[in-house]
Amino acid sequence: MTIVIDGRELQPPEPMERTLEALEKLGEGEDILLQLYCQPHPLFNILRNSGYAWTDNLLADGTREIRIRKSPG
Repeated sequence: MTIVIDGRELQPPEPMERTLEALEKLGEGEDILLQLYCQPHPLFNILRNSGYAWTDNLLADGTREIRIRKSPG
């Protein structure tokens, strides 16, 4: 299952708050799709320090699709 968080029209820090809440509910084999217009560097630091992996894909309209999952192992 994928949890989708569309943060493109949300004001900071709401996208990060929603993402951190979703991380607490993330099950094995699930991921989060976070959509933003920027790179959330503070979130990347939290993910790195908490054992999560992510990919960051820039779409033609400027949307960044960030997929977050638990790191293997």
